[in-house]
Amino acid sequence: MSSYRQGKPEVKFWLAQHLSNGSTVLDVGACDGVWSNILSEWYTMDAVEVWEPNIEKYRLTEKYRAVFPVAIQSLSYDHYDLVLFGDVIEHMTIEDAQAVLAYAKEHSDIIIVAVPFMFEQGAIYGNPYERHIQPDLTHNIFMERYPDFQPIVLYPNYGYYVWQK
Repeated sequence: MSSYRQGKPEVKFWLAQHLSNGSTVLDVGACDGVWSNILSEWYTMDAVEVWEPNIEKYRLTEKYRAVFPVAIQSLSYDHYDLVLFGDVIEHMTIEDAQAVLAYAKEHSDIIIVAVPFMFEQGAIYGNPYERHIQPDLTHNIFMERYPDFQPIVLYPNYGYYVWQK
């Protein structure tokens, strides 16, 4: 399922102020490649997409330099200027989300996380990875679980957060 459209122009503007053209980006949970559509003109982008049918359906190999068909918990990488978790961490346990964010902090300069608030969701279109394991997220709960992040833009039902070195 694609992520919310709201807030993406604000995040794009924020990135234009903080990330140089040509920077490397890892788009975790690429789904339909929406972030590639928005950012690939300025950045070199790779993707992680655990649900392999999305890779073919949305032609992700045409949108990204590389596509890794694995769960982010099992991916090792050296360094990206930005790691983007768009609608991803709510699909993980708190412990797994904290672990992949800690790894990303060691291997990137900027992390952006986008999450829906208070959103129950099961498997969609046969994709078991779509289930929300953290359906209780609110701004306050996000800040308790992931205290190193700061909000970029908040909506009643959705938030974008950033961590920078």
